[in-house]
Amino acid sequence: MSVDSDSATATGTSKADDLARQLGEAITDTPEYQRYEETKAAVEDSEEVQERISEFEDLRQEFMLARQTGDATQQDVEKVEDAQKRLHEHPVMAEYLDAQDELEAKFELLNDLISEPLAVDFVGESGACCQD
Repeated sequence: MSVDSDSATATGTSKADDLARQLGEAITDTPEYQRYEETKAAVEDSEEVQERISEFEDLRQEFMLARQTGDATQQDVEKVEDAQKRLHEHPVMAEYLDAQDELEAKFELLNDLISEPLAVDFVGESGACCQD
């Protein structure tokens, strides 16, 4: 047994653990992640977007309560949908949602690369409790 493997055993880490940390660090250096972080910050810094988020969340909460009591109407659904559309149409939010989609696509690619030698869907298997 080598000194490296003794050290890894003593600290409870493995080569896979180290590679996973390196992967996480490498992901933060990707253009997709950088864009996501920049657009997320822009959303957080935009008072107008924050107001639209708040409006949407308030309407959605009201709708959920109305639905629970059986008082929800089609007009309530339309109000929530309109607020969501208004939110998503804001250029800062649209840019964020686009960046989020790009990052998710990157994660799917990475999942495929990790899953290939395993012959299973890495993310699908790791997050599921009860699969057939």
